[in-house]
Amino acid sequence: MSDATAGNLAGELALIRDAAREAGDIAMRYFRKDPDVWMKEGSSPVSEADMAVDRFLRETLLRARPDYGWLSEETVDDKKRLEARRTFVVDPIDGTRAFIAGNSTWCVSIAVVEDGASLVGVLDCPAKQEVYLAMSGGPATRNGVTLAVNPPHARPVIGGPKQFLDRAPAHIRGPTLPYVPSLAYRIAMVAGGEIDATFIKPNSHDWDLAAADLILRRAGGTVLDPSGQPPRYAGPEPRHGALVAGSGRLVREMAEIVAGFDT
Repeated sequence: MSDATAGNLAGELALIRDAAREAGDIAMRYFRKDPDVWMKEGSSPVSEADMAVDRFLRETLLRARPDYGWLSEETVDDKKRLEARRTFVVDPIDGTRAFIAGNSTWCVSIAVVEDGASLVGVLDCPAKQEVYLAMSGGPATRNGVTLAVNPPHARPVIGGPKQFLDRAPAHIRGPTLPYVPSLAYRIAMVAGGEIDATFIKPNSHDWDLAAADLILRRAGGTVLDPSGQPPRYAGPEPRHGALVAGSGRLVREMAEIVAGFDT
């Protein structure tokens, strides 16, 4: 990576880091204070905090980079974004169910994507006082400390949906992780070594994955689809099928399990 490219990405990371911090402050004004909540698409909750954070981030980031595309869970998708070289991929509050329940495992997720890959990413988790950062070509960090995935364990700790965990063979079926509603945070737990890997059920979206994927990759892991390929982001269709996140032989074996499952 050239010095000019690294400098450009450092500027991008600083922009989204600062925006995510302010967005987290906005979300905390509503946290555990009974915000208004309603359902979208039948069964997915959204709160007034999600919408307030989305408005702030859209205005702040597009004011700074007006030629970038915008893809967010809480904004109607405008396919005009496909004409942009770079795209902000945003989940204002990843883990809305946890947020509504007063649990701390939720985060503001922002990535800048170019040519299907995340260049910079941030997860700001204000209720846990944790900030995850990553830049292409650099380390992943949590609160300034470099992250690394776990070395192989005889009985790995794996998260994810029960239907996938039940299909795992005995030699990788170690302790399971209690359910974490925020997919981005669950992937960050893999990057930080709290767990070894996670299955990801079908119907995740770019905004759940783009920042966390980069953080995991820079920590030595990967997100894979059933064919063993990494997903691409900010394309015409933001929805994904079943995926796995982890490292080494374990994640590739998990990808084979997903490939054999009728999703």
